[in-house]
Amino acid sequence: MQYIYLHGFASSPRSFKARRFRAYFAPRGIEFWIPDLNEGDFSGLTLSRQIATIEAKIGDRPTAIVGSSLGGLTAAILAERNPNIERLVLLAPAFGFLGHWLPSLDAGKLERWRQTGTTEIFHYGDNCDRALSYEFVRDLERYDSDRDGFLTRPVPTKIVHGIRDDVIPVEASRAYARDRDWVELVEFDSDHTLASHGHPTIVLSYEFLVGRTVEDS
Repeated sequence: MQYIYLHGFASSPRSFKARRFRAYFAPRGIEFWIPDLNEGDFSGLTLSRQIATIEAKIGDRPTAIVGSSLGGLTAAILAERNPNIERLVLLAPAFGFLGHWLPSLDAGKLERWRQTGTTEIFHYGDNCDRALSYEFVRDLERYDSDRDGFLTRPVPTKIVHGIRDDVIPVEASRAYARDRDWVELVEFDSDHTLASHGHPTIVLSYEFLVGRTVEDS
């Protein structure tokens, strides 16, 4: 089994969550591949590019993916397309991302972004503003997680979501899990980062992906 961790939007493989997952799993004999989804070109980022990048690397090996936020949405779409993906852990997955994120932007900034084709977005991985093309929005509009028949392959999935998440509300994960009996949703009293429940999140992920309790590992 190969294990992949997909970081969130405007983040990087150096994120606190990615590093904690690697640090916990590695001593237990599991190495994560944590790709940089920015690919050195955050301005040209699209969800389609993320999907294609990972798809090209999976090959024919059994695969488990942990995806955070937009990385979680990426993982879910990959699993729909690739039968080699056998398990998913989705951390506050970005279902309905545009509907939740775009309204949080200043209306004037959003209109200028549409008109000029680019805007500055704070990049948490780089700790500074980075340019992002409006193609990011146009591309995301192709992926509607509320559409009937979208993401219906029964891949065993555990979702962890904070009930105080003000980026992607927990209702998005509740709606996703409601009609998919292969999905288990775990809710914590936490925000989008899940930082207040970091260790329980990792332990749950380990037990789900590996199929044994921490005491047995």
